Amino acid sequence: MKRIIIADKMIEYRQKNQITQKELAAQLGVCHQAISKWERCENYPDIIFLPSIAKILNCSIDDFFVSY
Repeated sequence: MKRIIIADKMIEYRQKNQITQKELAAQLGVCHQAISKWERCENYPDIIFLPSIAKILNCSIDDFFVSY
């Protein structure tokens, strides 16, 4: 079974763009704990956040959906 890991890509693109969890959280209007939970796969971002996350991290929404 293939798994889709959004968290790994979020971390990769966030670090590549030198954005902290707190900075990303502030730009999205969520708490930094939410970003931390998303990146640890404890929760996933609501679908309405994906376009904003992609724009902030300079990637496309499709980039988050990589099959393993």
